[in-house]
Amino acid sequence: MHVVPLEIPELGNRCHLVHDGRQALVVDPPRDTGPVEAAAEAAGVEITAVADTHIHNDYVSGALGLARRRGADYLVSADEPVSFERVGVRDGDVVPVGRLEVTVLATPGHTRHHQSFLVRHLDQPATPAAVLSGGSLLHGTVGRTDLVDEQLTEALARQQWASARLLGDLAPGTLLLPTHGFGSFCAGASTTPSYGPVTVGEQRTTNPALTVPLERFVADLVAGYGPVPSYYDHMAPLNRAGAGRALPRPARPVTADEVTDAVLAGRWVVDLRDRASFAAGHLPGTVSVEYGQQFATYVGWLVPWDDDLVLLCDRPDDIQSALHDLAAIGIDGPGTHLLAPSTPLTATYRRATWQEFLDAAGPKVVVDVRQRDEYDAGHLPGALHLPVQDADARGLELPSGELWVHCRSGYRAGVAASVLHRMGRSVVHVDDAWERVAELAIPTTTEEQASLRASHWGGAA
Repeated sequence: MHVVPLEIPELGNRCHLVHDGRQALVVDPPRDTGPVEAAAEAAGVEITAVADTHIHNDYVSGALGLARRRGADYLVSADEPVSFERVGVRDGDVVPVGRLEVTVLATPGHTRHHQSFLVRHLDQPATPAAVLSGGSLLHGTVGRTDLVDEQLTEALARQQWASARLLGDLAPGTLLLPTHGFGSFCAGASTTPSYGPVTVGEQRTTNPALTVPLERFVADLVAGYGPVPSYYDHMAPLNRAGAGRALPRPARPVTADEVTDAVLAGRWVVDLRDRASFAAGHLPGTVSVEYGQQFATYVGWLVPWDDDLVLLCDRPDDIQSALHDLAAIGIDGPGTHLLAPSTPLTATYRRATWQEFLDAAGPKVVVDVRQRDEYDAGHLPGALHLPVQDADARGLELPSGELWVHCRSGYRAGVAASVLHRMGRSVVHVDDAWERVAELAIPTTTEEQASLRASHWGGAA
């Protein structure tokens, strides 16, 4: 039995190709199945079964389209209400894939009808099995349980604990192959991604779902949930409709005049260039979301769904990569414009290091745009907490004065600083690592010093 993990860094997920040398099963593929099909061709195997462990909340699935193109069976829970034909499977069903035996395990928790797939090789009984666990048991945590319905969060957390225990009772050498836990917000807690083989037996002593009693596990899991990217609301309906089988709509080239019209109309015009270049010069009214692995997450989170989005860049390759990543979460057909070298980029703002922050005289309005758990773990005294995803909605509530905007590495601060600058605020983008704060002995605190209520935002640090 051969397992080929396929990293999907722009989604923070993994897809898996499992084969016997001739026939293969694909589990939880993204919308762009090109790398999956290339891996199958490189291995010389035929894809005869494609499965989704659940109806995904964080990306558009490519499973239906892949199955249709390859003439393969598409496996998904028989209890899921979907609008297309599929092979509905239930707990205990056994599906042959060549000489592989795929057993369906009901593992509700991440979603109501979540399933895992236990794969064994019929001719190699001594070879460890593999369990494709999707969003159930992950490496060091489990999938979060608040994405389906807030009212079901605790009930699903209890089911998640029971499902994790079910998987934890598998043979210790069973390979644990989850989809989430590599950066996706679908994970119940942040973990350090594992790039080597991980077994169920190793998780028995390290995973809270397998070491903590039920009531404490549920309380800790639910209390640890962070915010949910706003675009997640649209993923399950798209996947129930089989949207991933269609090719993304092509981008719309727009002229310089149309970019100006979009800015004047208050639409989202997003500059993909690196954050240093943006701060040094950009078109007034545009927003910086530097292209990288987190690009689609923050564009999908910040830009209202179905808004008329325009992308700017000076590199055609980056625009193509950005279109690919946005299509993965169902954002098709944005406008695109390639900035000419002669384009006047007249808007600027300052960037600074933590040393320059320390050296700058006078009081400062410090805006911390990290997530709540990061802020609570330690922040500058008096720092105002405004998570990056709230910068557009709540930026006008910030007090007057120059805003020193920071995060953990500078990436999210670059996004937030550009949003606040678009509002007409004077900003300084602290583009430096949070670790430098301790190295420079800049004081921090874990005490709540600044209310999120606008009426209490007024003092400077």
